[in-house]
Amino acid sequence: MGVEGTLDYISDLLSSVKKKKKKQTQTVALKIRMDCEGCARKVKKVLSGVKGAKKVEVDLKQQKATVTGYVEPKKVLAAAQSTKKKVELWPYVPYTLVANPYVSQAYDKKAPPNHVRKVPDTATITETTVDDSYTIMFSDENPNACSIM
Repeated sequence: MGVEGTLDYISDLLSSVKKKKKKQTQTVALKIRMDCEGCARKVKKVLSGVKGAKKVEVDLKQQKATVTGYVEPKKVLAAAQSTKKKVELWPYVPYTLVANPYVSQAYDKKAPPNHVRKVPDTATITETTVDDSYTIMFSDENPNACSIM
């Protein structure tokens, strides 16, 4: 087993070792119902205990908690739910990122300023309260529009 054989053996040995994926830093935002400073402290303490959490910010006014670090959203959500508070992933996005921010599903009175609820792309402007039959009924092209009025 010469030098070449040894090098082949070492390269095979090193290639068989599984390379561990390096986790990326993620930011997970949660909407958590918090009523007082005590609730905010409790949430911050629990979220700080999540494995991989580097920074935890709690905004009592917006009812928002943000966790930054090498974390998984499911684990952060599970940890937040252990506080027995109403928890969901942060549902709001800036209204400039939504195609139709005034669709009934997107508008939310409780949203922070300049934010709307994130809606799927399937919600379109056609899903409004105005029915097409009413607009056709009172149209100028309808010869019976005068008799209706």
